[in-house]
Amino acid sequence: MKNLSIIRLLPMLILLFTFISCEKDAGEGGNSSIYGKVWVRDYNANFTLLMYSYYGQDEDVFIVYGDNKSYSDKVSTNYDGTFEFKYLRPGKYTLYSYSKDSTLVSSALIPTIKEIEITDNSQDVDAGTIDILK
Repeated sequence: MKNLSIIRLLPMLILLFTFISCEKDAGEGGNSSIYGKVWVRDYNANFTLLMYSYYGQDEDVFIVYGDNKSYSDKVSTNYDGTFEFKYLRPGKYTLYSYSKDSTLVSSALIPTIKEIEITDNSQDVDAGTIDILK
């Protein structure tokens, strides 16, 4: 009789352990968000004179979910430099936007990087300001 009760409970126990062990990685599918702004410092050609400073409109901001090797998504900033990534799960994220190299060593763009962590469901995380040079 005891063996029959254990056999009946076995499928429920397997299902319970399956749900407990299914921890989801960082990425889409949650109800949290990361937001912030992009600040642009616009210099002359040799970076000796700051011409303008302003919130960047239509600047690309990229996000990397967890340990992914390439970017997972990108958004463009709106009229006041604000960006937002929605529907994220708890986990670690890397944000970046491209900037000119003020050392003039290279003409390549370099990333300005921010590391962010969402620690709870339904959390809105302020990433602050990403500063870029133009």
